[in-house]
Amino acid sequence: MPRMSFLRGDADARTIFLMVTISSWSDCEIIVIKIMIKLQVPMQTEKYDLAIIGGGPAGMMAAVRASECAARVVLLEKNHVPGVKLLMTGKERCNITHFETDIRSFAAVFGKNGKFLLSALSRFGMKETIDFFHKHNLNTKIEQDGRIFPESDRAKDVQALFLRLMKENNVTLLTGCRIKDIPCRQSAIEEIILDTNGVKAEKYLICTGGLSYPQTGSTGDGYSWAKQMGHTIIRPGPALTPVAVKEKWVRELEGLSLNNVRISIYQNNKKQDERLGEALFTGIGMSGPIILDMSKSIGKLLAAGQAELFIDFIPDMDFHALDERILRDLQKYNNRSIKNILSELLPNKLVPVILELAKIDPGGKGSSITKDERKRLRLLSKQFPLTIKNLSGFDKAIITTGGIALKEIDPKTMRSRIINNLYFAGEILDLDGPTGGYNLQVCWSTGYIAGESAVSCI
Repeated sequence: MPRMSFLRGDADARTIFLMVTISSWSDCEIIVIKIMIKLQVPMQTEKYDLAIIGGGPAGMMAAVRASECAARVVLLEKNHVPGVKLLMTGKERCNITHFETDIRSFAAVFGKNGKFLLSALSRFGMKETIDFFHKHNLNTKIEQDGRIFPESDRAKDVQALFLRLMKENNVTLLTGCRIKDIPCRQSAIEEIILDTNGVKAEKYLICTGGLSYPQTGSTGDGYSWAKQMGHTIIRPGPALTPVAVKEKWVRELEGLSLNNVRISIYQNNKKQDERLGEALFTGIGMSGPIILDMSKSIGKLLAAGQAELFIDFIPDMDFHALDERILRDLQKYNNRSIKNILSELLPNKLVPVILELAKIDPGGKGSSITKDERKRLRLLSKQFPLTIKNLSGFDKAIITTGGIALKEIDPKTMRSRIINNLYFAGEILDLDGPTGGYNLQVCWSTGYIAGESAVSCI
């Protein structure tokens, strides 16, 4: 007799695939005929306690927390698996959070909007986040700069953890979803309409992220839905993004990583910002932690006019100390080429560029360097100039500035003050912090609180 077994069903479609297997045992032979039968069947609108739109860090954390409270949870994800963008974080290592014992200090890095986070951080902050991962057998480590990573240095281990927990907690996962509409009536969402069926729930949570890395599915859908429901959207922009410069010779420095450098931003000969740390030359400009962290202020400056970067490659020496060091090296190695001598002080890849800008023959001997040439070397080593052309767009941005106006969200629950059964969490909120795990912590904290509050599990 034919045996029928379920293969798979698409989240949006009414297409169900069945496999029919017919077995014959005559002459000890098995004849298996597999017939794929495509059936069209009507789909009923499902009803859940909580429907979550977006399977990023905030959405997955919310799904886990709500399901821990015995809620019936469905998570709708545009991609074919949740956590795609998570895999890219921390250079695929996943910078889970940042070590900070004081929640006020942590919130302060988000500027004036940081106070919105205090309630969420007090209930599920950095310590609780680390405890959560340890409880579920994912060990972490703290690096010197305070960044916290999985001990394995694998972002996919973090993704796998959430996929496992959602499966264990019976979270319904609908992937490849295309949402057509989210109708509201009397200040409440009625349902989520997909291509041919719908999803109904008591509460709804939107955590679709921002516009950064559009190749991962971040296309700003959440902003459109929220605006349609009456929410104010603070204009989104790319944040934590590399800088392009006008100087063409920068391509000669592509790939040069800089440790412990000081970079200053100037506009109209006035210093606007300054950071000390790590940076990286790209083929068109600069990237790296301190450049990414300054990109928001750079964007504001560019809106007002031209801006310049000045790099101090040797921040632990002042001009006088550096001049003495250069003079000492020139005298000590007077028969060597100036290129060889400077390689003791500066990165090898940088030396030819500095010598060219200083108009010094790289093959010249140390003994031939004049006082004016030494002055130019000193200046370029301490104030290396770059003219900012523009910021990279959303395709290179790590996060998005702007988002849902925080005044329209209850910080204690992440509930909308406009739509009664709607919650928000994660990058869709008008919160953006520096590199180092701060922005992922926002996802963990707001996702946890939203998931818990939506199903009244406190």
